Amino acid sequence: MNLLLDTHTLLWFIAGSTRISSEAKRLVESAEHRKFVSTASIWEIAIKVSIGKMSLAEPFNYLFPRQLQINGFELLPIAIEHSSLVTTLPFHHRDPFDRMLVAQSLVEEMPIVSIDAAFDRYSVDRRWD
Repeated sequence: MNLLLDTHTLLWFIAGSTRISSEAKRLVESAEHRKFVSTASIWEIAIKVSIGKMSLAEPFNYLFPRQLQINGFELLPIAIEHSSLVTTLPFHHRDPFDRMLVAQSLVEEMPIVSIDAAFDRYSVDRRWD
């Protein structure tokens, strides 16, 4: 199965945080699943680092390429189909990055690994507990 990691899932997983659920951790660690990280998540993190809302233990340009590689995460680019779906999504969620993740999850027909229950209003397949 293909899985899309929400931004917080990516951050909590690479930090070894106890905030990630045991089921989410199991899914991310499973070799039987392909794990994808949206370029929207990488962009969101970059923005938060640049405005001082987030700090990282290592430089951005070192941390993410290395973490993607060692964990076998694949980057999911933003396609026109993803952006097109965003234009018609209801505003259950105002965060533009999360709206893109919803669109990618729906278009690519892949579950999203996220604690964010607001995604459920979009009928995405959300995995956490």
